[in-house]
Amino acid sequence: MAYLVVLVLDDIQQCPAVMEAWQKAGAGGATILESSGLHRQRGMRDDLGLMPSLQSLLARQEYHHRTLFTVVPDEATVERVIRATEEIVGDLHEPYTGILFVVPVVRVVGLPKKTMDAEDA
Repeated sequence: MAYLVVLVLDDIQQCPAVMEAWQKAGAGGATILESSGLHRQRGMRDDLGLMPSLQSLLARQEYHHRTLFTVVPDEATVERVIRATEEIVGDLHEPYTGILFVVPVVRVVGLPKKTMDAEDA
């Protein structure tokens, strides 16, 4: 069975290293999205007028994440991807590292057949 691995990465500077680690762990490819969480959004200002001062613009801090996802062919690859992720970002139970979750995938269309059939061989 295939699995979808999703990581919401807190430190966007770690994204290239995580992507490389995922590839070495057996992920055939991944998609990256810019994202921002509700917790971080609550701290953002939305009260700037039409013509904010330069000081107001410079004082404003935006918080962004990267959401990475990949489909992997088996649980062994899932475990390697999780270990590789934590080698880069640290223990995901710690704050400000990220959140990773895995979802079973019932059907995959469009990925190279040899990747998804690896466990059937």
